[in-house]
Amino acid sequence: MTTLAVVKKKGQIAIAADTLTKWGTTKESATYIANHEKIIRVGDSHIAITGTTTFNLILRDYFASLEAPPRLDSVQTIFRTWQELHAAMKERYFLNPAEDKEDDLESSRIHVLIANPHGIFGVGAHRTVQEFSRFYAYGAGSEYAMGALWASYDNPKLDAHALARLAIECAIEFDDSTGAPITSYVLKEARR
Repeated sequence: MTTLAVVKKKGQIAIAADTLTKWGTTKESATYIANHEKIIRVGDSHIAITGTTTFNLILRDYFASLEAPPRLDSVQTIFRTWQELHAAMKERYFLNPAEDKEDDLESSRIHVLIANPHGIFGVGAHRTVQEFSRFYAYGAGSEYAMGALWASYDNPKLDAHALARLAIECAIEFDDSTGAPITSYVLKEARR
């Protein structure tokens, strides 16, 4: 399973993720899985991925196959990129988009958080893109991560990086599908 967090505070942007995967009830920790990283680099963006581990491989392969990294600097450019990615997931990677017959749109079956100098963003399974103003979390332990972020965000001693890591630490403490170690990245927000 997965817990991801992004934070923007005082010109700093951070993204963090746990490293635990599970196969049924079996925990596959970073001690035993060498390719445990859930955050990938695409141009000037860091993308943290939820969903089955295969989605990590798919996104790495898809973005590596592009002639140039896509622009992920606004809600609209991310949406366009995800529309193209969804088509490729169905055609090249054999995505089974069926989830619920009542859904209005096909599901990509993943949620991602994106951090780059332009902001912090989330993309839902139905390709809904949101830009977050302060912080957000996705995944199994997201309710714990969000609670930690809400309670700690205004603490002047904690910068964006410390907050993102704190969110994942809280999820590790209370969610059995979230595990250490934590990976995290920090960057400066671009001036607008």
